[in-house]
This record gives sequence, structure tokens and C-alpha cells, in this order.
Amino acid sequence: MHTRVSEMLGVEFPIMAFSHCRDVVAAVTNAGGFGVLGAVAHTPRSLETDLAWIDDQVKGKPYGVDLLLPSKYDPNAPGQALDRETVRALLPAEAQRFVDEILARYEVPPLAAGADEAVGRMSVTPEGVTSLLDVAFSHPIRLFASALGAPGQDIIERAHSHGAVVAALAGKAEHALRHNAQGVDLIVAQGTEAGGHTGTISTMVLVPEVVDAVAPTPVLAAGGIASGRQMAAAMALGAEGVWCGSVWLTTAEAETDPSVKKKFLAASSSDTVRSRSITGKPARMLKSAWTDEWESPQAPSALPMPLQTLLVTPSQQRINRNATLEGSGAHKLATYFVGQVVGSMNTVKPARQVVLEMVEEYTDVVARFAEQVHA
Repeated sequence: MHTRVSEMLGVEFPIMAFSHCRDVVAAVTNAGGFGVLGAVAHTPRSLETDLAWIDDQVKGKPYGVDLLLPSKYDPNAPGQALDRETVRALLPAEAQRFVDEILARYEVPPLAAGADEAVGRMSVTPEGVTSLLDVAFSHPIRLFASALGAPGQDIIERAHSHGAVVAALAGKAEHALRHNAQGVDLIVAQGTEAGGHTGTISTMVLVPEVVDAVAPTPVLAAGGIASGRQMAAAMALGAEGVWCGSVWLTTAEAETDPSVKKKFLAASSSDTVRSRSITGKPARMLKSAWTDEWESPQAPSALPMPLQTLLVTPSQQRINRNATLEGSGAHKLATYFVGQVVGSMNTVKPARQVVLEMVEEYTDVVARFAEQVHA
């Protein structure tokens, strides 16, 4: 498949695979696509470990790194890792009580003695992002992607000096225009169908709007893309490749919590919701008792990023550790970021198989289009 994106990134197939799992990143890159490691929750040390592992697995094939650069976040949030008691002292008592009451009502057991209680970490401050970029650019990454805001000129120049392409995600045409004015190389037009942080405009409407707005800058389509037919639709709208995230969550390589993966495999396309309950910003995830609780009249407002993540990460850890028993309170609460395409994610497959099936189906669609034109 030859598009400007495939040439720009040096890949056989312009299929970008966003994943927090290094195994997925390496598998997709080795299958001819382009793996992108989501690194917002990494520490510099863990990112170094994962990128070194990916380097060893892909043997020079191209891959990328994705970070969050939000235009708005709480400036009073801590920029470094803190222990749980220090974090609790920073957070509103009302919000902490609400989370504690959820765990009590759903009878979620505490962690086993000796288990470390997680404290939510998101590197979204300029200092935190810079420390991760230092690590990323010490490896041969081919792309740096900004998921929530336009990267600064200094970051763009640094990426270009490293030989990396710069991409930025956009949920509106106005966001894409802002990214384009900053000088990014690639715009990812992400429709509301997508998992994780996403806007309210559908992929079918958004992609052509962004393609027209930022031309001649190439555009990737994102949101609701997990098959060759959906990829062909995106290309028909003017995209020159696709950015996929949800489809990898049920692959054999994915580190998705087993209880959540099982929920994904059984879910329909109507079983997702945009919620601020995990990060403080609207993010599409699997609808569950957790998201219902945060939409209830008695729920407090979600805290700004990254304080909401600091608030809920320990509870999410308790929920996931105890969610294996179907019908339990923890199982009812368990959720994770996923897009509406979850309705077609019904079997566990190797990531390589997902890539090759997408390409095969895309080729069939293109051939069918050609026949229609010649008829």
C-alpha cells in the first residue's frame, strides 16, 4: 500500500497501532504496520526498559511514541511520584469519600496484605513530558505523537532533528488547523467512536473536514476502525492511513486485564460511554457500574487532569484485582478505555493476524470498487 504516510514512515501498510503494551507495538511493526507506544503512564526508567525491548524485537523497523500534551491541566498537581498518603492529602475529602463509598457498596475487598497500592501517574506536565522525551529520543523512534494538544515548536524542532515525524490528534477541524499552524507533519482526525480521550464529532464527518482544512498535510483517520472495510471507508474520505487503538485490546499480545478483556469480547457497540471518571477529561470507555456511579446525581464533579487519575487509580487497582468473579461487585465496576468498535471484537487473535486480515479485506474492497467503475 503506497500512500504519503507509508512513505513518510517507511512502512508497508499505513496502519498505526496505538497501544500501551510493548508486545502489541512490536508485533504490529513486525507485521508491516507501525506500532505506537502510549507512554503517558510510564516513568523514564520504565520507558527506557520498554523501548530497549522494542528495539531488540523490531530490529530497525520503524515505530513511534505517544504522549499527552493537554492544553489544560491542574497546575497544582504534583509533578513527581508521591506515596498514597501524600496524594490523599492533596485531594478533596468529598471525592475520596465518594470513591470509598463505591468500593464499600459493591463490597470490593482490599488488596492482599503486602500488595503495593498504585498511585496514579500521568506525565502531562511540561517537566514530565520532557523527561520522557529525553528517553524516547535516545532511541530510533520514527514518530512522536501528541494526543491532547498541539506540540510546542521546541518539541517539533527536536523531533525533526532526531529524524522523527510529528503527529497530533484532533477531534475538531479547528484543532487540526491549530496543529497544522504549529507545523506538525501528520494530523490524526479522531472521531467520537474512538476509545480513550475523544470529542463528539463522528469519524465520517470529521475526516473529510480535516482533510480539506489542512491540505496538503496528510491525515490519518481514527475512531471506529478495526477492519479492512472501515479502513477503505477512511481512505475514501481522504485519509492516507488509519490510527487504531481499541482493536489491539483483545489481541493475544495485549496486557488488558483478563476480566476486562472478557467483557470486551462480550460487549456490543452500544456498551461504551464518554466519561470523565478516570482521567478528568471525556474519554470513551466500557459502560459499567463505575461509569454509572459517576453519572449519578450524588456524584461529585470529576477533578481536573491529572488529579482524577490520582484519585481513582488505587480503587481501579482493587477493582481489577477482584473482578475475576462474574457477578461480583468488582466485576460490575470493572471498565477500561475502548471505542464503539468493541462490538466487533469478538475473538482473541494475534496482532499480526489482525493486520493481515485488515490488509486482505481492504484489498478486496478496492478491487470491488475498481469493478464498479469499469462496469
